[in-house]
Amino acid sequence: MMKSYRICTRCVMDTSVSDIRFDSCGLCNYCTEFSLSVGKLLARPPEAQQFALDAFIANVKSQGRGKPYDCIVGVSGGLDSSWTLVQAKRLGLRPLAVHMDNGWNSELAQSNIENLVKKLDVDLYTHVIDWSEYRGLMQTFFDADVIDVELLYDNAMLAVNYEQAVSRKVKYILAGTNQATEGLRIPSDWNWFKFDARNIRGISKRFDGPKLTTFPAIGAFRNFWYQTVQRYRWVSFLDYLDYTKASALVDLQLNFNYKPYPYKHYESVFTRFYQGYILPQKFGVDKRRVHLSALVVSGQMGRNEALAMIEQIPYPTLLELEADKAYFLKKMGWTSTNLQEYLARPTQPHSLYPSEREAWNRFMMFYGQFRRLAGLSVGG
Repeated sequence: MMKSYRICTRCVMDTSVSDIRFDSCGLCNYCTEFSLSVGKLLARPPEAQQFALDAFIANVKSQGRGKPYDCIVGVSGGLDSSWTLVQAKRLGLRPLAVHMDNGWNSELAQSNIENLVKKLDVDLYTHVIDWSEYRGLMQTFFDADVIDVELLYDNAMLAVNYEQAVSRKVKYILAGTNQATEGLRIPSDWNWFKFDARNIRGISKRFDGPKLTTFPAIGAFRNFWYQTVQRYRWVSFLDYLDYTKASALVDLQLNFNYKPYPYKHYESVFTRFYQGYILPQKFGVDKRRVHLSALVVSGQMGRNEALAMIEQIPYPTLLELEADKAYFLKKMGWTSTNLQEYLARPTQPHSLYPSEREAWNRFMMFYGQFRRLAGLSVGG
């Protein structure tokens, strides 16, 4: 029986999410969970927040003493990572900016990154993945009809940042991830486990794709080794700060000639085409609901404003959508018919292919039990 349409009375999550639940007041489980976590963050006394920030900065500086850099900051050209780099520099850290180029950077993103590193006087390391290799991997994900084509970018980005941290013996990777603007949980069937190098290789092998040569894949257990044994730290740096998108954007525009994007993660041509066209058309997913709901619940946007944005297409204009579609077709070597055939095919789960996810989940369950029996925190 098909469930009737319903939307949360507080945020903009709706029944397009398969496991959404509503309480007697019409509040959904997603924003209820998020409001508890972000509420704790926002309720921190200013002196406690400042103490935590000062202690963290002192620790990063201490760990990096005598080295050219004391932290890694991954930059995409997007608002969150750009603000992370700016704040790290302003707080006296010596970051190395790290960028992963998969061939889909927009000219605007390139310009934003160049302006930032030049005006902040920080070094930039860019890892470029061979385009034929990356295109071949993307094609296998399209052939597989799995939802998380962006697993490729996300996994490579994680790997590049770790590789730079390890090679330069820098213990801290400062990420633009944060509770205030993106702490609302992504529905489990909207993406896939991001450390699943085995899934990437398995899908590529199944559809006669390329071997991974310039693609820097990282698996779950290498991530565990880096974090737990070698003590590299991937830190949501913006959680130490009072982060609001509006004020950060004004600062970036005034001081770094920063140009904004219409929606989150639209600094990549493919990401905006994927989120703005492929996900809604093939998978019935509008990721803006998660991003906007986080802003609504954290008090950075009014619900009516979010609802108005959801009513619009996920592109500034239809003309820009058509331009991105033409660019995508040319870059992938597709015809319009290829795209329509892809969109019409039924979707398939990532679990059809080799994966590390279930083994990882079992491992973490036993590891968590061990840590609790030993009287230690799981993340310590």
